[in-house]
Amino acid sequence: MAAGSDVMESRIGRMCIERGLKMTGQRRVIARVLSEAQDHPDVEELYRRAATLDSRISVATVYRTVRLLEEKGILERRDFGGGRARYEATEEGDHYHLIDVETGKVIEFEDEEHAELIRRIARDLGFDLVSHRLELFARKRPAETKESPPATPTARTGSRSKR
Repeated sequence: MAAGSDVMESRIGRMCIERGLKMTGQRRVIARVLSEAQDHPDVEELYRRAATLDSRISVATVYRTVRLLEEKGILERRDFGGGRARYEATEEGDHYHLIDVETGKVIEFEDEEHAELIRRIARDLGFDLVSHRLELFARKRPAETKESPPATPTARTGSRSKR
């Protein structure tokens, strides 16, 4: 695949252009891989995926690009344990992460009740909330024989929101 052959920019590619970044062919490939990611890849995984699309991409290029995108507010670094930073696109709105400590799987979810509680706490303490994050580290419970109560948070497993 020719790195610059895509007619449409990826979501992250558009964010780069909006922030005035020059879009090289290799940056376009990295932006595309990040935009299509259904998970939160680390740099090594991002490199593996990008290199399948453009074999000229080096791991150093991926590291430099990720650092640049993080500096420009396009990517957010996440530490879900395991000794490696993982990345996701900066998004508007509130979403949270539940990390399965056994498998490392990350489940994104939304919970408006929690978000309102956090805003109220900040307001009650005399602050305007700028941002917040919630990361839950959990272990899957053994299957129960009784019917479990319905969950209130909205899980987003297997599909990332494209806001």
